Parts: sequence; structure tokens; C-alpha cells
Amino acid sequence: MAFYQLKRTQVIPSDISEVWNFISTPRNLSKITPDYMGFDITSAELPEKMYEGMIISYKVSPFLGLKTDWVTEITHLREKKFFVDEQRIGPYNIWHHEHHIEPVEDGVKMKDVVTYQPPLGPLGVLANKLFIKNKLQEIFDYREQVVDQYFK
Repeated sequence: MAFYQLKRTQVIPSDISEVWNFISTPRNLSKITPDYMGFDITSAELPEKMYEGMIISYKVSPFLGLKTDWVTEITHLREKKFFVDEQRIGPYNIWHHEHHIEPVEDGVKMKDVVTYQPPLGPLGVLANKLFIKNKLQEIFDYREQVVDQYFK
């Protein structure tokens, strides 16, 4: 079965503590997701900061405006270094998203590595070629713009 990776890197003109505080706050997910995705966090009593083992549930409209449940778990976390979220329930067969940060000369380098596998076997391969890959690029483009504006 085919799987794919999306890799993105962004340098943020800030310090490691500020960037970590922003990316490790679960409520900020809605700030960096395009409005048309209909992203709503449905977890009750969501804590201010994420932790290993944390489960976060959402409603999201990834395709054609159809709402779907998406549940992720924070499987790995090293403060001010990285965290990993993995889909437990959602639109993909596999969704593994690594978020890495490190100080660099101009601020903080943030690197994302998303490993994913669309559903539906050969139809998922075709869907990835036709729109999933482009949609993910678009979502991460949006996120990069929002993060740039937030840290100006």
C-alpha cells in the first residue's frame, strides 16, 4: 500500500520558548487551520498545554465540506524540541505528524514531517495525485502565513 510524506520547513523570527508555547497549545490548532476546513475542537476540558498520551478530538471538513471526526494522540513529546501526533480515528489509514523545532541564527527552525496513507487503496493513490497532496500543501501554506503574521 502506498504512503506519502509532506515535509515543510519554516524559520520563525522568535525564540524557542515563544514558538514552543504557541505550537504546544492545542487551542492554537484552530488559528492555523483554514476556515473552510470547518475545524472544531470537540475535546471536553482541553488542557492549556499538550502532553504525551493526550487525546484530542475534532470535527473537520477535509473534502467536499463533509464533516468527519478526527481523533489524534500525542504519542511523543520532548519540550522545546518536538512532538508527534498520530491519527486514531479519521479520514486517513495512517497519519503521523512530526513537529520539530530548533534554535537557528535567525530565530527558530520549525520542521514538519507528515507521513500519511489515504484510504481506499488504489482509489486513494489516485485521490492523492488529483487533490489530497495539493490540499495538504495548501493547508500548510496557510499555516506558514499565519505563523509568519503571528510572530512579526
